[in-house]
Amino acid sequence: MSTPPPTPRDFPMRRGCPFAAPEEYAALRTEDPVARVTLPTGREAWVVSRYDDVRELLSDPRVSADITRPNFPALGEGEQEAGAKFRPFIRTDAPEHTRYRRMLLPVFTVRRVRAMRPAVQARVDEILDAMLAGGGPTDFVAAYANAVSTSVICELLGVPRENLEFFRDVTRISGSRHSTAAQVSEALGGLFGLLAELVAQRRDEPRDDLISRLVTEQLAPGHVTMEQLLSTLGITINAGRETTTSMIALSTLLLLDRPDLREELRRDPSLMPAAVDELLRVLSVADSIPLRVAAEDIELSGRTVPADDGVIALLAGANHDPEQFDHPERVDFRRTDNHHVAFGFGVHQCVGQHLARLELEIALETLLRRVPTLRLAGERDQVVVKHDSATFGLEELRVTW
Repeated sequence: MSTPPPTPRDFPMRRGCPFAAPEEYAALRTEDPVARVTLPTGREAWVVSRYDDVRELLSDPRVSADITRPNFPALGEGEQEAGAKFRPFIRTDAPEHTRYRRMLLPVFTVRRVRAMRPAVQARVDEILDAMLAGGGPTDFVAAYANAVSTSVICELLGVPRENLEFFRDVTRISGSRHSTAAQVSEALGGLFGLLAELVAQRRDEPRDDLISRLVTEQLAPGHVTMEQLLSTLGITINAGRETTTSMIALSTLLLLDRPDLREELRRDPSLMPAAVDELLRVLSVADSIPLRVAAEDIELSGRTVPADDGVIALLAGANHDPEQFDHPERVDFRRTDNHHVAFGFGVHQCVGQHLARLELEIALETLLRRVPTLRLAGERDQVVVKHDSATFGLEELRVTW
């Protein structure tokens, strides 16, 4: 007589500590590494929590990222419907995904991103000047983290950055697990309306920015439609600013909690690139972004994920796997062989990861150097954490200096 399958667990699982994976992930890795779960939508799916399984899953050509598949494991009520309408390229498969990725890759190469360092440094200094001039206490997320990430991606694309909170609001609505399809469509529609105006302007007067380049090289020759171009630009803005905003804010909170780590970076600024990678591993803000559907039966850790079932690769689970990382709970800026999967893995690995690293290095180094007296304004338990968003992070972080 066969053993009945275990009762599905509820997913997502909340973090008890903002600097660690949910506590349940440790038990999943040990006892149920390919676990059946029930999503907020009522749909069932699988979650994969071991490092080796996550990498295997995300590199398997039998796994689909197509958001239009019936059992796509969307975590929000309006996510799949809106995704099917706007078709973000990160939720597509080859050859469609490959074509869009190739459009963007030349802009985000290591060489191109390195050349952006002086401009990013100037923008970060300008934003920090404004925050300091405004005086404390202030909301660090709005005044610095969001301002840095949004300004940099908007400048790269050629999007005016007068209203930084507009872009934050779009992501807040489109990334919330509680937003309806109508609310997501309205938020993205506002963003696409702005982008459509800019595309029209760049057709007549091209500039040295990504929108102009894509209009000239892709839209004008007919390689993409207007809708496809707007979708690509929209997801580049949303993904490019949200994860970096979360990382800057959470990293700063961690450093405020850990004066020993703060002083280590002040004494040896050359550690910053390694520190950024360690913070990416530890915080894993994009934990459940890799949503997939098995196109065929797939076996992982002795369990079969049936064809057409949804499956989620838990990046925080993988990045805290003791089989891969020695003492994974420890924040170690001198950790070697830090092959984390914070940016995903395989063909859908984040195309903008080099820019994200650059922004984090500059934003954190500048803050530590110029504002050594930065501290929380208020009690630690007053920090507002985002639990119900596609990207984990902080809604508000009150600081002073």
